[in-house]
Amino acid sequence: MKSEPVVGIQSDVIRWARQSIGLSVSDVAHRMNRSPEDIEAWEAGKSAPSYPQLEKLAYQIYKRPLAVFFLPEPPEEIPPAREFRTLPTDDMQTLAVDTHLHIRRAHAYQLALRELFGARNPSEHCIWHQITLSHSRSIVEQAALIRNYLGISLDEQIRWENDEHALKQWRKTMEDKGVFIFKESFEQKEISGFCLSDSQFPIVYLNNSTTKTRQIFSLLHELAHLLLSVNGLSKFDSRYIDCLPNEEKKIERFCNAIAAEILIPLQDFQIQASQFPSDIERASEEQFSDLAARYGVSREAVLRRFLDQDRVTTTFYEQKAKTWAAQQKKGAGGDWYASKNAYLSVRFAKEVVSRHYKNQLSVEQAADLLGIKPKNFAKLEQRILQGVAA
Repeated sequence: MKSEPVVGIQSDVIRWARQSIGLSVSDVAHRMNRSPEDIEAWEAGKSAPSYPQLEKLAYQIYKRPLAVFFLPEPPEEIPPAREFRTLPTDDMQTLAVDTHLHIRRAHAYQLALRELFGARNPSEHCIWHQITLSHSRSIVEQAALIRNYLGISLDEQIRWENDEHALKQWRKTMEDKGVFIFKESFEQKEISGFCLSDSQFPIVYLNNSTTKTRQIFSLLHELAHLLLSVNGLSKFDSRYIDCLPNEEKKIERFCNAIAAEILIPLQDFQIQASQFPSDIERASEEQFSDLAARYGVSREAVLRRFLDQDRVTTTFYEQKAKTWAAQQKKGAGGDWYASKNAYLSVRFAKEVVSRHYKNQLSVEQAADLLGIKPKNFAKLEQRILQGVAA
């Protein structure tokens, strides 16, 4: 009978599935329309869900294969609190379900990359093999080293026509140097993105629910994490850094400084800033916008440079940042296939399509790797072959 408790499921696995996605007993009880005591009984092994209830737990709530719940014990999986040290404990404990799923998906992409490419990154020039960052060396010199290795001069950066073009170029250049870059729209808007360090297949995963200039800074911030060989999970509002332990605080400030110096080189910035009034807080909106456009960054990133030089107050910076954030608007939804294509790593997506053409992957296997349904493969395949958007 469908209403009878399922035999053979493990209570430890049910508890692990809930905790691994950041839900409380009350959260699950509400979604299942059951009492918290019922959920606690399932997790204590005193009772068990029916088959329809188990299906809902697996597919709709925990996003796990049904077979997982029949394992003798929870599978090995590093929880975000242990994997990422760059968010305060309170923030780690309150990560949204959606964020947990993005982290899980990024790990799945890493496994897929190993399946596609074997033991070795397909890039001949992997940036993390050539550059290792250090807190003890000059920020300016290390940022210049990264820029030179990526092969992007300041003159080239200034010539880019808009922030969408800039994001595409930074992203393409980093992928050419072995870093796989994925994007997705996060429900937890304050998360800027994260990275997973790896000896062969490092991943940067960006929050697409924000502006292109924000994504560019996050991309360089996470690259700095990878060059420190440290997994990173970051927020847009940098005030979280003040709540971190000293070592993690040092890491986040360092990664911010590296990203800022790559995008807005200090020497050029000082030349451009000389055209501003001595009291920066009296500068016009146009002046901030023009300087931001020069580097393909946000106005906040420019203002942060002035804050770091003690040329504006923290109060002024926070007020302007809040005002500018409120002015930013996301565009309309647009073409689903174009969006999905933009979310995927270029090299990864093209390799999947190539393997399908060589009859090494079925449509079902290729679609599974790309995270889509088989019926959508043909149209997404066309987008992938045409090229990736920012």
